[in-house]
Amino acid sequence: MHSFRKRRFLCLIFSIILGFVVVNNSISAEDVDLRLHALAAILMDGDNGRVLWEHNGTEQRAMASTTKIMTTMIVLEYGNLEDEVEVSKRASQAPDVQLHIREGEKYRLGDLLYALMLESSNDVAIAIAEHVGGSVEEFAQMMTEKAKDVGAHNTSFKTPNGLDAEGHYSTAYDLAIIAKYALENEQFREIIRTRNKQFYELTNNRHFHVYNKNAFLDQMNGAIGVKTGFTNQAGYCFVGAVERDGKLFISVVLGSGWPYNRQYKWQDTQKIMNYALDNYEYQKVVEGKINLDPVEVIDGKVKDVPIELYGGEVGLLLNDNEVVRKDISIPEYLDAPIQDNVTVGYLSVYIDDELYTMLPIKTTESVEKIDFKFCLDIIIKKFLF
Repeated sequence: MHSFRKRRFLCLIFSIILGFVVVNNSISAEDVDLRLHALAAILMDGDNGRVLWEHNGTEQRAMASTTKIMTTMIVLEYGNLEDEVEVSKRASQAPDVQLHIREGEKYRLGDLLYALMLESSNDVAIAIAEHVGGSVEEFAQMMTEKAKDVGAHNTSFKTPNGLDAEGHYSTAYDLAIIAKYALENEQFREIIRTRNKQFYELTNNRHFHVYNKNAFLDQMNGAIGVKTGFTNQAGYCFVGAVERDGKLFISVVLGSGWPYNRQYKWQDTQKIMNYALDNYEYQKVVEGKINLDPVEVIDGKVKDVPIELYGGEVGLLLNDNEVVRKDISIPEYLDAPIQDNVTVGYLSVYIDDELYTMLPIKTTESVEKIDFKFCLDIIIKKFLF
């Protein structure tokens, strides 16, 4: 038992040495008042999904045409961009904003994505949904299921274009998660950063030239998207992204004014992004290699087993006010037999007492359990040699 108490003491000392605490009297990110017009807003680290700041970030709200981020992702993942899409009567009669596609016309699916995201065409969204999902309703169900798959559990899609509908809602947090997922797709990025696009209807060669309506692309260095939106219920909405100096920030503003305040969404987004760029820097919080003492083995053919931290380096964007703590949890001893590459503990990383990640600690060797032959060999060696 003496060895156990000694090991417990050493683990405690090691945890204290490994962890570090930043002591200050500054206010936390949650207390920052950016004085936005938006009724709900969020700032997210686009690389890992960590929320850096929020205001009513999990409040359910209508989200207007920011819906079309998910519409595009469903097409990119389940559709064939070379398909011919035939326009239905329902699609041709969708309300503004319209590309004014006509019943019976045919378009290349890939071309329609540019009209969808650059000009936010509602008739195009219906045509896309019917083609890829079989119906608007089936397509909306695909959207909702995909949202849950990527971690947006508080989102329900009823339309592919974001027009107000009962049961059609999301949150600032969910939209940021969806945007993070979308920005990992290079085809999606190519579409949202395109300034203009020309294409033709396939049967009568009618010509179209669509232009990107995202003014944010010209308002901040490193702006890369993502999608605007407006309905009477949602107000002005915008999902934005900035990539600069190795940092990727995603912001969402919902209910950021109503007519005649269309500029509020840009002002709000710039405030959020400037706060992010001014206050967050990349820091390494876990080194790739950490020396760990072996763990004592009970009834093993050797007295201890080496262990190692798996997962590599951990780095993330932090501000000066955030407190980082790292705790190691490993057992005092292990009972033989022990297999190689088995998880026996964790290194837990906390940001402001919130668990950020857990890295596994695994054995690097196997240890067999002692048996009669092993004990007999020890006795023979001790008394005969």
